[in-house]
Amino acid sequence: MSSNQNNARGRVRSIRHRLAGQRVRMKIGMHFAQMIFMIAVMIVVWLAAREYMADQAVSFFTRTRRIDLFPLEGGINTFSQFITSLRTLRYSVITDAGKVILSEAIFAPVAVIAVFCSGIFFLEFIFDLISYSGEMHRIKKMFAPLDEMAASVEALSQLELSEDKYHLIEEKITSLEPTQEARLSFGDEDLLGIERAMNNLLMRIRESNRQQARFVNDASHELRTPIAVIEGYANMLSRWGREDEKVLDESINAIKNEADHMKHLVEQLLFLARGDAGRTVINPEQVDLCEMMQTVYEESLMIDEEHIYKYSCPTDPVYVMADEGLIKQAVRILVDNSAKYTREKDEIILSVGFVSDSEVYVQVQDTGIGMKESDVEHMFERFYRSDEARSFGGTGLGLSIAKWIVDKHNGHFEITSREDLGTRIRIVMNKM
Repeated sequence: MSSNQNNARGRVRSIRHRLAGQRVRMKIGMHFAQMIFMIAVMIVVWLAAREYMADQAVSFFTRTRRIDLFPLEGGINTFSQFITSLRTLRYSVITDAGKVILSEAIFAPVAVIAVFCSGIFFLEFIFDLISYSGEMHRIKKMFAPLDEMAASVEALSQLELSEDKYHLIEEKITSLEPTQEARLSFGDEDLLGIERAMNNLLMRIRESNRQQARFVNDASHELRTPIAVIEGYANMLSRWGREDEKVLDESINAIKNEADHMKHLVEQLLFLARGDAGRTVINPEQVDLCEMMQTVYEESLMIDEEHIYKYSCPTDPVYVMADEGLIKQAVRILVDNSAKYTREKDEIILSVGFVSDSEVYVQVQDTGIGMKESDVEHMFERFYRSDEARSFGGTGLGLSIAKWIVDKHNGHFEITSREDLGTRIRIVMNKM
């Protein structure tokens, strides 16, 4: 094994030990702070109890309190003399009239409290030291992928290839056609790892190319339709529009609608393209989902009077770390879809809630046409629209945008849908 391999594994082990040691030190520090706090609280409670038993007639707020230390004659020159002097500590409580309510020697009780709390801290300290092995085990599980990576690097570094093997790899790669679906096969056991890795890479590249080609074809098809409609009405205008006002109005409205549709489609395409290229900036901040959904609810009431909107949310705020603008955009996409596929005067319910102690959700539920199970599996694919949904219009990109936004926030969707009964879509996110 080379020194580089030893260094790599040694660094991983060193990181594990440092993290485990840091965890143990944090526990010890926390328990030490708890001990100091416990000593202070117990002393305060004991003194308050002594005051209360000494005289209950005088208000606590009109009393004067002081701690007196009576020094030894000749001063303090040794540690034993310092301890002897501490034994003279007295806690005194005096009224405004000068009456001494309490004069209590406090060294012995404070020492007892300190010894008691220190004993508890000592036990916790022992348990913290013992927990080091448990912390190491947990961190080792967390670092398992790094260990596997180090092992893989070690295996690759030990692989020694002859010049003939290098020529074989070069020849196979050079002869592989870009559009060819065949896999690389070197026919050599020493090259199995390289063969498997390169075939996996080729599969991902081909799948990416297929998705890109499908996306371009679908985008071209979606843009071709409004362009053809605009072209058709423009020709009709040039023939009869100057003389027939009915044709003129119809053509202008149709061209305007198709232009708006094409503008919306292009904006969605640009959003996805910027997202795929990593140019969409996400600005996470503390967001109250209840306030955000309240805003969406009020906007929906104002914009859409054809449906009945309802809204529910917990009494306490529900906070997440998110880009509020993007999350609101994803929710609006769900609301727009529900309104599109739900009959007039039917309900659309917006809600916020808790999935568990660590997860929360925002939910849009409708009583629309619903979806088949086969359609649910493909609903987030770009330009996908079920046969039933095609008659309602749309671009087929809205849910793809919503999924991109939710994925970037480490969230996920939970979908329940039944034909003719409606659809419930839930965005689940990590709670703050």
